Amino acid sequence: MAQDAPKREGIATGFDSIWTGANIPTQEATGLERIMLSDDKILVVLGVVLIIWFGIIGFLLRNDRRIGQLERELENHRSDF
Repeated sequence: MAQDAPKREGIATGFDSIWTGANIPTQEATGLERIMLSDDKILVVLGVVLIIWFGIIGFLLRNDRRIGQLERELENHRSDF
């Protein structure tokens, strides 16, 4: 004989019952939303990830050049003394 799970009453139960019958307003998808909601979402994810990686690589290369320049300046400054 299967036992039924006990029903728990509380704030969440009352809140949930209010929204179950409510009509949720929606809008037509436009522009970028249509692309994001299409079937080929993996391409969107891949594009975003590639943009992030290119940004990180660009940031690292720029900082590497700046640090190299500072190291050369420090080396030149030390040789002056």
